[in-house]
Amino acid sequence: MRAVDLPGGESVPALGLGTWRIGEAARRRRAEVEAVRFALEIGYRLIDTAEMYGEGGAEEVVGEALAHGPVPRGEVFLVSKVYPHNASRRGTVAACERSLKRLRTDRIDLYLLHWRGAVPLAETVEAFEQLRGQGKVRHWGVSNFDVDDLRQLWGVDDGERCAANQVYYSASQRGIEFDLLPWQRQRRLPLMAYCPIDQGALASSSPLQKIAHERGATAAQVALAWTLRQPDVIAIPKAVQAAHLLDNLAAASIELSAAELAQIDAASPPPARKRRLAMT
Repeated sequence: MRAVDLPGGESVPALGLGTWRIGEAARRRRAEVEAVRFALEIGYRLIDTAEMYGEGGAEEVVGEALAHGPVPRGEVFLVSKVYPHNASRRGTVAACERSLKRLRTDRIDLYLLHWRGAVPLAETVEAFEQLRGQGKVRHWGVSNFDVDDLRQLWGVDDGERCAANQVYYSASQRGIEFDLLPWQRQRRLPLMAYCPIDQGALASSSPLQKIAHERGATAAQVALAWTLRQPDVIAIPKAVQAAHLLDNLAAASIELSAAELAQIDAASPPPARKRRLAMT
């Protein structure tokens, strides 16, 4: 598995497991826990979740899977997020404590502000730094931040300690390539790509299916390999089916040729102007 370096030098897997829409129904809880355990068994070592997902339900699923899972907690890089309305000085600390309890752990490896809200960034950063100093958070970052948001973050005390920005990015949602991705690269700030298969839509993309057929792969694998082709991008597709988990893991080993990348560019050209940040 290829790794991506965080600003402090720590390496994390380039492919992780997303958990959006997990933990929303009790009847699916056992199957979801087993899915996360299976992911760990076959080699996933980065798991992304949030207090928003299932209103804590996804964190509970991940926590149960980790507590009774096949690998030690120390081998897993765990990401979670705080709601913007909880992101005040006290609110962030309290939200983190709740997440830690649901996750059944004493630390979150990367704690993100889920999106920009009304709370001043300086307050949130102060809380993040407090949690980092206490060892409850190892790194912190942001999600759904565009260039202007990051510039403002860089302007507050300790804002440059941000370790990652998580945004919507796929072969069909390439707007960030115009300015956000270059801005982050200049500062060696890794990008975490959620919905790298465009919520499943790219699995039926004709151009990707053509490439996949020639490779003996699936269009979803080609879409994921396209996102993972970049050395500073981490992809976190959500999956609960064993076959999808295996397929996504295998996609990390696919290297697309220049001709194949050109075919994808022809079907979904890189942006020629600034676009609004895509969000779910």
